[in-house]
Amino acid sequence: MKAKNTINPETTIPQIVVTAVDDEQEPTFESISVSLAEIRKLKGVTGYILRSETSAVIDLDESDKIIEYATLSYLVQDSCLQIAKYCRLGDVESMIAEGEKAKVFCTNIKENRISVFMEKSATHAEILSRILP
Repeated sequence: MKAKNTINPETTIPQIVVTAVDDEQEPTFESISVSLAEIRKLKGVTGYILRSETSAVIDLDESDKIIEYATLSYLVQDSCLQIAKYCRLGDVESMIAEGEKAKVFCTNIKENRISVFMEKSATHAEILSRILP
């Protein structure tokens, strides 16, 4: 008999924040982090990953799958950039990978890599407008 993992809806999954000490950290990271915390409250958003060269913030519904989400995020961004380069499409502003039930929206702002995970029905255009300056 297999054991099922159940999550109590009242259980709060803590946000994971990894930050290196850097007095000259780009203020953009902080402002993006604040925006993502607000975006996280939107209906259909299931989490996000924000990475810079020195820091990362991860907030996911399924915190036990951080490695899978991080891998997906990296592969979507890297693959899209490679395809754009190969097809000579120019600079890529953002990317969306859509599956049967969910999708991920990825973009870069300066040295910050952003991935927002959401249900398929969620509107990524609203997220884009809240992140990009």
